[in-house]
Amino acid sequence: MNIKLFLAALLLPLSAAAQTFDFDLTKHQPAYSDATGYGYDFTAAPDLPGQHDVYFSVKVPDGNYRVTVTIGSRRRATDTQLRAESRRLLVPSTALKKKELRTYTFTINKRSPYITDKERVKINNREKGSLDWDDKLTLDWAGKNPAVSRIEIAPDTTATTVFLCGNSTVVDQSCDPWASWGQMVTRWFGPEVAISNNAESGLTAGSFLRQNRLDKVLAMLRPGDYVICEFGHNDQKEKGPGAGAWYNFSYNLKQYIDRVRKAGGRIIFCTPTQRRFFKDGKIQETHGDYPDAMRAVASRENVPVVELHDMTRTFFETLGVDNSKRALVHYPAGTFPGQTRELADNTHFNPYGAYEVARMVTTGLKNLGIPVTRYLTADWKAYDPAHPDDFRTFVWFPSKFFDNVKPAGN
Repeated sequence: MNIKLFLAALLLPLSAAAQTFDFDLTKHQPAYSDATGYGYDFTAAPDLPGQHDVYFSVKVPDGNYRVTVTIGSRRRATDTQLRAESRRLLVPSTALKKKELRTYTFTINKRSPYITDKERVKINNREKGSLDWDDKLTLDWAGKNPAVSRIEIAPDTTATTVFLCGNSTVVDQSCDPWASWGQMVTRWFGPEVAISNNAESGLTAGSFLRQNRLDKVLAMLRPGDYVICEFGHNDQKEKGPGAGAWYNFSYNLKQYIDRVRKAGGRIIFCTPTQRRFFKDGKIQETHGDYPDAMRAVASRENVPVVELHDMTRTFFETLGVDNSKRALVHYPAGTFPGQTRELADNTHFNPYGAYEVARMVTTGLKNLGIPVTRYLTADWKAYDPAHPDDFRTFVWFPSKFFDNVKPAGN
């Protein structure tokens, strides 16, 4: 690491620290601690035999960071999948020969619950200690024989930020085998774009507002940034005065539109993903009037809409009653270390399903002509949910973190 730059950064106030880092991982690096402010997290020996999931963290203020990572090794053949924070996919599994190196650059959004000295995001117990809400920017590389040779990090003030608001079908799920499209869509955008996923399991459009999450988004948003909202799964369970698709839900969606536009942002809606509920080979509607209410608000307010509701229906029906389980958290007991019971969830996606939905989102944005799609990666291709990727060839390396407990919401 460039220790002079690091020491100079330590002398600056946290909010003003323009930190730039350059880590040569072919040389010894320490275990992470608050004292050093950087190092290997959860393991101090990344080259141990059988080490298939390595974390490296750097303490930085909230913001966007341009990160350049060189994968590969001059000493051995490697196979590396690169992720950030809570399992945000950056680089798919990539096999390289001995001495073959490859460099990638992305912009990563890092945040904490802090908004102002008087206001914070009301994170729940599940989120406390999460890599998405701490004081560190964390990279994670996994694979059969993963290797990262160099990491360079610098603050970025030029990237367009795409903020995500939503529930468990959007959030960066911290633990395998759960996954959501918000942590996979990062795979498809170049360094001109940062994805800030502020979603959380179990939330409605209203509870997202009450927990100051939109306040956090607006505190970080700059004119020209985007805010993408997917709600509906949990909103339909709300009770009490005004509950329902055509009053509370519609009113809350209007609040997002007005507040985002007042701040200079551009808002986009995603209709909710389908649940896997089949009858006679066809997906049955389980969301009531909520998708139509979202469409109606969008039509009145001229908000672009990505039709995840329709695309995921086609996706499930194409896979069929049995194979559609391959996109969701359906696993017999003993599939993962510490998994003592069967998992059978028809709402929450696994990494393959989340990856497919992320492809639907980018295709929907592209079809709508959303300007930020000019920054999709060179290998991006339009996606047809009637012709999904083969689940048998999808590669995902499980992280260190596993949870038997399903995310909140359904």
